[in-house]
Amino acid sequence: MSGAFAFVVGTIPFLWQGLLMTLYVSAIVVVLSVVVGVVFGVLLAYGPWWARWPLRAYSDILRGTPLLVVIFTIYYLLPFAGLNLQPLPAVLLALVMFKTAHVSEIARGAIQSIPQGQTDAAKAIGLTFFQRLAYVILPQSVRRFLPPWINSVTDAVKGSSLVSLVGIVDLMLAAQQVIGRTYEPLPIYLLAAAIYFVINYSLSTLSRRLEARYAYIRE
Repeated sequence: MSGAFAFVVGTIPFLWQGLLMTLYVSAIVVVLSVVVGVVFGVLLAYGPWWARWPLRAYSDILRGTPLLVVIFTIYYLLPFAGLNLQPLPAVLLALVMFKTAHVSEIARGAIQSIPQGQTDAAKAIGLTFFQRLAYVILPQSVRRFLPPWINSVTDAVKGSSLVSLVGIVDLMLAAQQVIGRTYEPLPIYLLAAAIYFVINYSLSTLSRRLEARYAYIRE
């Protein structure tokens, strides 16, 4: 047992750079998708028809397309359009586009779940649209937005493993490279699974704390 434990611990330095890449990709995808996704969600809820329809088509198409197809489409299609991106920017673009479609729908649902009476009351006291959005609608939407969004974040972490398909060394590809040298797949895959579990469990814990933090919001 001690020999197996020492073997697993000895592989951690080889997995470290892959783990950093996984965290780097996940962080960029989460931050960009939530910023753009919330803007798209507001437009889906309150925007004019000429803004809603393209965003609705974008959201429905991307959410209905497997992430792997999105990555390969972006990676192999852009060069035909004259845009030659390196593998990392190309896969980041694909992941951000995919997650933005999901976040925009989460944001739209959270915003539209706020009773119309809240908006009418804000109008009655003379608040502008952006004031209603900032002080009335969005603060109440946070409580409904957080649980599905955290689930989306954990999906982004798991989806980041697909960057290995274009040659980027993330945690999963680093694990596979170690297995190729040691021919010991089980302990390496168990270690990689444990690392993914720690990341996603931490996110779930954060989700519960955020929900508790905003639990004071009432209908």
